[in-house]
Amino acid sequence: MTDFVTTEQRQRLVEGVESAGRDVLDIYRRDFAVEAKHDQSPLTEADLASHHALVALLEAVTPGVPVLSEESGEVPFATRQTWARYWLIDPLDGTKEFIKKNGEFTLNVALIEQGVPTFGIVHAPVLGSTWYGQAGRCATKREGHKHQAIRVRALPDPAEAPWKVVGSRSHGSAEFEAFCERLPAHERVSMGSSLKLCLVAEGAADLYPRLAPTCEWDTAAAQAVVTAAGGEVLNAQTLAPLRCNQQDSVLNPYFIVCGQRDERWERALRAALPAQALSAPLRA
Repeated sequence: MTDFVTTEQRQRLVEGVESAGRDVLDIYRRDFAVEAKHDQSPLTEADLASHHALVALLEAVTPGVPVLSEESGEVPFATRQTWARYWLIDPLDGTKEFIKKNGEFTLNVALIEQGVPTFGIVHAPVLGSTWYGQAGRCATKREGHKHQAIRVRALPDPAEAPWKVVGSRSHGSAEFEAFCERLPAHERVSMGSSLKLCLVAEGAADLYPRLAPTCEWDTAAAQAVVTAAGGEVLNAQTLAPLRCNQQDSVLNPYFIVCGQRDERWERALRAALPAQALSAPLRA
């Protein structure tokens, strides 16, 4: 893997994603229609507007690099597996939160190299915040013209300060509840979209166990931010780093986001995983 994204390109990409976010925000602030995709997940005009804006941005900044978007047509694995490098985007992560108008949605852009998210941008238009990170460099949170380097925090002693565990606003699971029941003293924070990973990246939370279905475009951009901030996004079964483009499906295995590893949460995770996950073939 190389330092593919230059400083100038990084600035153009961050500003371009934020520009797409302003277009999404204009739609968010008025009435909009909601359709159902083939899998019955919701789709709005903001998803499509963001998709077109982000694809155009990436093709302009890095011509010739393939782009895979949640809203693009399906690309066969036989084609995808030939890509050593490609862009993976979720034009509107948290469409349900967008529809609810609670502000907890993001635009996600990730560069994948040899299956590893090496650069990512997560932009939250309502919050006016952007997180970005690149392998070998620090992670940054940008609010307006203010740029702040971010870092995961050391896992506190739960006897002195409870761990902060992030859960999904709209997609809970029995496995998540089982995991939390086995943890030491902790507090829960509910949040939508990839903002959950960003909370770990900036040291505002310690753990985010995702024990429910997600797709690679939901997580890749924020995974790059988390790893640049010193944290990890791990396959919940193998505790190996989560990877993209390893199989025909774009579904992720269950995973956990952490600032640092600890035997206490690892035990809780093993106990909470369903039997079928434990007996399934290992995949990192």
